[in-house]
Amino acid sequence: MNAVRRMRLAAALLLALALAAAAAPWIAPASPSRQDLAATLAPPSRAHLLGQDKLGRDILSRVLHGGRVSLAVGLTTVTASLVIGAALGAVAGYAGGWLDDLLMRIVDVLLAFPGLLLAIALTAVLGASVRNVVLALCVIGWTGYARLARGEAHRLRRREFVEAARALGASDRRILWRHVAPLLTAPLLVQATFGMASAIVAEASLSFLGLGAQPPTASWGAMLNDGRAFVLVAPHLTIFPGLAIMLTVFTLNFLGDALRDLLDVRPPTDLWR
Repeated sequence: MNAVRRMRLAAALLLALALAAAAAPWIAPASPSRQDLAATLAPPSRAHLLGQDKLGRDILSRVLHGGRVSLAVGLTTVTASLVIGAALGAVAGYAGGWLDDLLMRIVDVLLAFPGLLLAIALTAVLGASVRNVVLALCVIGWTGYARLARGEAHRLRRREFVEAARALGASDRRILWRHVAPLLTAPLLVQATFGMASAIVAEASLSFLGLGAQPPTASWGAMLNDGRAFVLVAPHLTIFPGLAIMLTVFTLNFLGDALRDLLDVRPPTDLWR
């Protein structure tokens, strides 16, 4: 399958997941918080296609509503991290000198800590909530975009078209935003698709630990945590939210891989300098 077909397939799958999450209040068969204690741990049935959890809540409804949380966190985190990281990295890479050194040392310090552990620490300090999860993921997420943008800008600043624009009297600001920045779009877009997949996994991990969305809000990670005590007697409690995470992450990685081939993105040789 060529890159175009793979991209279309992945985009269609991602759109379907996004639409299902967005329409959850209307297409979910029941309220995600409605309890039925008489049907605790009930297996999949015609009335409840994915079964019911330990409180008798409909798992299909909770999976659909949990997708709203995961996709919202992933999209918000990637957007904020991309804007901040790309802007700082492009300016530092193009300017060079002490500004470049300062940014790279800050990035090195943040990358010295395991990302998920740092997110856990920040969320624990700030308090358990979806907003604080997004903030914690943004604190560690912008570094990858900054390094990528810095490497590309550092490589492009000595290219012939930049020298020509400078010889014609264009300011550094105009050269950076009108000539260099557009060439950063392709690698940053590919990085963003992989970054969103990572953000969704990180959100699920934090929710699994009780640091993300709080009850009664449905979250894939929290559903996994609720079901792990019943994995032997009611495996459907963990299977379906786990499949939702796997399908979403697989789709995003599949899309990123197709975009990388389609846009012919190659890692710059000086990215890790």
